[in-house]
Amino acid sequence: MDSKLDRLINFLLDEMPEYKHDAANITDKRILLRSLMNLRPPMKLDKNFLELQDEFLSHELELKGIIDSDSIPASCPGISLWQGDITRLKAGAIVNAANNKLLGCFIPCHRCIDNAVHSAAGLQLRDECYKLMLAQGHDELTGQAKITRAYNLPCDYVIHTVGPVVTGALTPKHCGELESCYKSCLELAEKNNIESLAFCCISTGEFHFPNDTAAKIAVKTVKNFLEESHSRIKIIFNVFKDLDYEIYKKELNIIS
Repeated sequence: MDSKLDRLINFLLDEMPEYKHDAANITDKRILLRSLMNLRPPMKLDKNFLELQDEFLSHELELKGIIDSDSIPASCPGISLWQGDITRLKAGAIVNAANNKLLGCFIPCHRCIDNAVHSAAGLQLRDECYKLMLAQGHDELTGQAKITRAYNLPCDYVIHTVGPVVTGALTPKHCGELESCYKSCLELAEKNNIESLAFCCISTGEFHFPNDTAAKIAVKTVKNFLEESHSRIKIIFNVFKDLDYEIYKKELNIIS
């Protein structure tokens, strides 16, 4: 894998020579590759690079291990709770908490989910998102969602939604926009006959939505949708932090 890593890095540095000086100071080649992938703007993708990238990312996924959403037990009818890396989930779709440009995170190795999803999927995901945004002609609206292929992720699709950014006090508008995120994702999943959908904790973390209130909105919106639509879609609430795991356990009445 080292030779593939070197080839991928060299290819990206040839495309973006302005980063060669900074790259010389990064000794961890995997961090360097991810950083360059994060920084790369949408532009023509080379077939040979993509073949090499896909081989590399597939190997990394194999090392991380795939979690089949069907193996996650239900916490209540139609809903499961799972703590871990959402990029390992084999499901119909996973939800990505995106920004309004919908192009992924350009900050090298940033710890947001948007960065993690795009880094694991590969450069094709940014390219598809760019084409969607180009066709749309404007930034994605808060509370709306778009669906793309998943490329090197084990899920079939990625649903990208733009959650509200909370600055200052939480308002009813923030709450309504977050509810709209969940509804938009659910409706898009139903429209595309997706059988299982994994939600991340939309708008918490970098967007500063209070975790406990966000969880209440998420659970209530999903339960209402399943009840009113009679949908048979399986929902997985995916959490990463222990804090969110405890909050969702409480909201879903999970006793352990």
